[in-house]
Amino acid sequence: MLGRLIAFVFKLVFGFVLLSVVIVALYRFVPPPTTITMLTDANGATRDWTSLDSIDRNMVSAAIAAEDGKFCTHSGFDREAIEDAVRRNAQGGRIRGGSTISQQTAKNVFLWQNGGFFRKGLEAWFTVLIEGIWGKRRIMEVYLNVAETGIGTYGVEAGAQRYFGKGAASLSRDEAARMAAALPLPKKRSVKNPSGFVRRYGNNIARRIRIVQRDGLDACARP
Repeated sequence: MLGRLIAFVFKLVFGFVLLSVVIVALYRFVPPPTTITMLTDANGATRDWTSLDSIDRNMVSAAIAAEDGKFCTHSGFDREAIEDAVRRNAQGGRIRGGSTISQQTAKNVFLWQNGGFFRKGLEAWFTVLIEGIWGKRRIMEVYLNVAETGIGTYGVEAGAQRYFGKGAASLSRDEAARMAAALPLPKKRSVKNPSGFVRRYGNNIARRIRIVQRDGLDACARP
């Protein structure tokens, strides 16, 4: 009985590993058709897949400036950011995350938004896979196409059309910064008419975009 159980678990794990590798390899070349977040969004999901070459560099730099300054140098996990998040959370107050763009992409494409250690473990597994199979440019391309950018809106192309009436290929530095400022909470943060914290945060990101581009922090993912 125990032997059968062990064999079953082994086959289950092996099947999951094999299937996940195949799917990640497929998405290296094929755009993910949808995500769990899109499928469960009560507001529907508007998205217009756009290649990284057709997304303005300002948007790439803004994402790095706002979400993951070490994107081009880490292997999927930012140890210092994780340790800082753990330390801050232990002190109480608002929960802070330490997720990189790679981790966020793994979660957005393959998993669901809420969950505990089990989901985080799966997220880590898929992060390792996309870092090894996709590479940085593909990770950034997928991230900018599946990230929620507004109510029922996914990807920077659909977001740019919604907020600025133009494509992601011609976003200004300030426009890209405003979109990046809203990325963590797109349903609650206004892109078109930001005020208060969101406006100040957007202005800060706009300044950091210059540093990202000056220092080549976006070199691995430039359009």
